[in-house]
Amino acid sequence: MRQHHYLAVDLGATSGRTTLATFDGTNITLRELTRFANPMVPIAGHIHWNIVELYNQILCALRLTCREGIEPDSIGIDTWGCDVAYFGSKGNLVSLPYCYRGSHTEGAMEAYFERMSAEELYDRSGIQFMPFNTIFQLDAVNRLGLVNLEGVDKILFIPDALNYMLTGVAATEYTVATTGQIVNAASKSLDSKVLSTAGVKVEQFGKFISPGTVLGELTEQNKHHTGLANTKVVTVAGHDTAAAVAAVPVGTEAAYLSCGTWSLMGIKTDEPIITPQSFAENFTNEGGIDGTIRFLKNICGLWLFERCRAEFTDAPTDVAELVALAGRVDGEFTTLINPDDPSFANPPSMTAAIDAYAERTAQRKPSTPAEYCNCIFRSLAARYREVFALLEQFAGRRLEYLYVIGGGAQNAMLMQLTADAIGRDVVVGVAESTTMGNILMQMRALGHIAATDMERIIKASTNTKIYKPTSYERN
Repeated sequence: MRQHHYLAVDLGATSGRTTLATFDGTNITLRELTRFANPMVPIAGHIHWNIVELYNQILCALRLTCREGIEPDSIGIDTWGCDVAYFGSKGNLVSLPYCYRGSHTEGAMEAYFERMSAEELYDRSGIQFMPFNTIFQLDAVNRLGLVNLEGVDKILFIPDALNYMLTGVAATEYTVATTGQIVNAASKSLDSKVLSTAGVKVEQFGKFISPGTVLGELTEQNKHHTGLANTKVVTVAGHDTAAAVAAVPVGTEAAYLSCGTWSLMGIKTDEPIITPQSFAENFTNEGGIDGTIRFLKNICGLWLFERCRAEFTDAPTDVAELVALAGRVDGEFTTLINPDDPSFANPPSMTAAIDAYAERTAQRKPSTPAEYCNCIFRSLAARYREVFALLEQFAGRRLEYLYVIGGGAQNAMLMQLTADAIGRDVVVGVAESTTMGNILMQMRALGHIAATDMERIIKASTNTKIYKPTSYERN
């Protein structure tokens, strides 16, 4: 079998990278090609994404493969969810995409709920409420006059927008669309009533398609610009968490945790779980591959650690050293926080926010970088325990273990604390899960593998580590 090459583009809310994958018929090998920043851009009191620069970075990566004498069979793009770009009828950008952290989302949910109740919106979408969900952003930019939506021809999520710029074909991919709370959970299609309440038409979106669809070829302009003549553009699972979960080789027997800046803990289901309890607990039903549902809970994850670490002036810069110090904190230090408390969303100082929380709850304030980190890791493990227990209730069965992906899986202290907290094995899996899921969907779309081959390939390309619960539980 000849070797196949695929280019995966993974864009996060702070940086992006491109990875060249090679498949030899058994194993996938990955090589990082480029890495670049993705800063938020302040303009006229709002925050935007520079989608033109992201597009340029993708073209640069394609040109680089050509210079190396490699023509990828395909390219696939995954990004964060919720944000969208606006295009005119000639394919021109009407506006740079607004960033989900911008001020336009303030009061957006409440304004929308004046026309459709929260209960009806959740019943229709099954999606948790966050002020930056696409439906609230669309309503806000329309209501505030930031974008003249009547003059917009296409509204496309970020991966779909970049695919459109590469091919000229407008499509709306299922997994990323579900993050916006605009997809009907029952029909798994765009919900016209939800959209019309915000003054938007279904026709303003691209053709609704599933992950693993060959969208088309590069435009003639892009073929000339990159030197590539035959590379296909594939719609992978466009939402980065959906791409990551595609590389999780578990079924209904276990839960998964995507552990990074955000923590997302959930289970795979065939049908959405929409109940009064799931509404009250703000669980979400996001789309997965093959029509599945990712029933999960968002948890404020290592954002807490990252923000604190940026404030430390007398702590090791090496993450592993800092984690080791946190593990040696005296057992008499027992302060815990609720990671999902609103005070930790984006405070000027994370250490000050933790101090204030400790005071409010009559606990001892951390006094060293090691104690702040110890508090964060144990608090996350305690929150994981709560969400894991809720997932078992919703699933109606025992979950045998927790499969962890993402950068936080490399934090041995956090993984062991999590195993102790939930009383189950914690299995650390694919290190590059988002990229791996992206690549696997490209391979499937091109017919190079079948859906049934995915688990075998993941296991052949992955070294797993298991953390077993111990008899002690410090939290």
